[in-house]
Amino acid sequence: MADRDAHQQRMFAEYVLPEVEVLLRVAMSLTTQRADAEDLVQDTLLRAYRAVGRFDGRHPRAWLLTIMRHAEVSRRRQRRPRLLDDPDTELERLVPARDATPEELVVDTTFDEAVDAAFTALPLRDQQVVRLVHVDGLSYAEAAQVLDVPKGTVMSRLHRARKRIRNQLLAAGVESERGGA
Repeated sequence: MADRDAHQQRMFAEYVLPEVEVLLRVAMSLTTQRADAEDLVQDTLLRAYRAVGRFDGRHPRAWLLTIMRHAEVSRRRQRRPRLLDDPDTELERLVPARDATPEELVVDTTFDEAVDAAFTALPLRDQQVVRLVHVDGLSYAEAAQVLDVPKGTVMSRLHRARKRIRNQLLAAGVESERGGA
């Protein structure tokens, strides 16, 4: 019994713990609320700990993301709809991260608002793909695993999302730092 527990702890430390940061980033993309993301990661870690003895050691990130996806589906079934989002998260976004000139703040704010509006206008499934690939840094295959769709679906959704954002930024007359939308 003690040997089995020690083996389980070693496997957990080797395969699961190095992926906690990625799990948190993905959870933030899936839930949008920090507390919910932390709860989802906690649930994922608990489920992984219970199952690590049956894990074959191949593709730990994919294994964990699958556990997370299943945990999130279960959580959504049990959860009541949120009536209000936390207004404090918006205040944190408005605080400038560095000292900037007033002109830079206005330009940055205008560009950020235009990008945010373009992103928000996307269908939810396209928003999820953009978050997973561009914010969380997952590969197409990893994003496909999280969303339980083929890799080609991730690629086509991402292509459509980028095109929609680009077109909306061009229509709004907003340019990025590179000189294009």
